[in-house]
Amino acid sequence: MEERLKYLFRQYLENKCTREELEEFFSYIRASGQDEALRRLIKSLYEEKAQAPSSLTYVNELGDLVLTDKAKVTDVTQLKKRHRKQPVTGIIVLAGLLTIVAITWLLHSTGRAPVTPAAATLTRTITERSEYKYVLLPDSTQVWLNASSSLEFPAHFKDGKREVTLSGEAYFDVKHVEKAPFIIHTGRISTTVLGTAFNIKAYPDRKNIIVSVSAGKVRVSYDNVAVATLVKGQLVKVGSQADPVVEKKIAPAAVAAWQQGNMSYEDETLEDIIADLERLYNVKIRIDNATILNLKVSTSFRREIGIEQALQVLCRLTDTMLRQADGVWIIQ
Repeated sequence: MEERLKYLFRQYLENKCTREELEEFFSYIRASGQDEALRRLIKSLYEEKAQAPSSLTYVNELGDLVLTDKAKVTDVTQLKKRHRKQPVTGIIVLAGLLTIVAITWLLHSTGRAPVTPAAATLTRTITERSEYKYVLLPDSTQVWLNASSSLEFPAHFKDGKREVTLSGEAYFDVKHVEKAPFIIHTGRISTTVLGTAFNIKAYPDRKNIIVSVSAGKVRVSYDNVAVATLVKGQLVKVGSQADPVVEKKIAPAAVAAWQQGNMSYEDETLEDIIADLERLYNVKIRIDNATILNLKVSTSFRREIGIEQALQVLCRLTDTMLRQADGVWIIQ
């Protein structure tokens, strides 16, 4: 872990961080469990710079950052913006970063929450098309984000309740916390658990939201009214308030099959499957025959077969033809 911190720190000082590396580095800064590693890292790298102490900060013999009376709080957002817009010297970035780390240590040591608007404490992790991401939440809940998804969560969960907001698809392995339910908000639908593993598929362009459980028990609600309670090996589809709730049995191994590269669909509309493939392969697909958009299809295939073979499978099932023009796959 310390080697990874050292790499990210050097990337940051040299203005070479990718967006993902920047997000990862700041997540370590926010994590109280990394205080000692950060302390050692800051001391060693600060000494390597062989620069005179900043008029705002200096590091003592224990590796602790000391703020002078002139030290000012550097806003993290502004620091990120400056980092993106123009190069800065390593020592200037280091001074600003040390200030941030010192404030983080002070907050952890005093147990006080930062005095900032509630919205500023939220972290938003996103994935692009054809991208997947692993996220570790403050309570040690593990999340795997599928392509074109976003997850919003606070830096610290409040006592008695853990709430996140999901757009897209994700697999959750929730850390059990007695009397602290874990709630995932997806539009008007919420999923509540105490400790379990399950998958939620809730892309904005879908007609319904799918929740499937591989372990434990979850409760699915629509506008705060419970519509289904699921246990291991069960799946529910929830659409609008007027649509019937559909519950099905499912093999636990099939929950979040996308993590193993298996694309599986059961009674899914062709329109929803096509939207999935566009996200998965980062391509543009057009269906010329609008009458088949709501056609229900059941099929499965491996991701590595590629977009052309995947579409050929759908064409055989729907008695349609496939062609490509100007970089767009067309089903007709």
